[in-house]
Amino acid sequence: MCLAVPARVMAIQGRTARVDLEGNERDCSIDVVPEVEVGDYVLMHAGYAMQIIRDEDAEETLRLLREACRAEDPDGLSRSSSGAEDPANDPAPG
Repeated sequence: MCLAVPARVMAIQGRTARVDLEGNERDCSIDVVPEVEVGDYVLMHAGYAMQIIRDEDAEETLRLLREACRAEDPDGLSRSSSGAEDPANDPAPG
């Protein structure tokens, strides 16, 4: 399954935009949507902005994604960058 996520365009340089994904900044190709402007939300997949979307739609999608993440991890256990659970958050006795 593929997932495109809403990202807000923070800056544009040439055919690349700097986007914000829930506090994480990434570079994103805007070849598909060259008319995008700073402040717009785009649907981003695999490093490409695929479509410009309305702010309301982006905010609703982000809300649903946050809700899904909470349902998946109700205890809020974080994962390290390696993908393993963070031992500091392990509820099991050590």
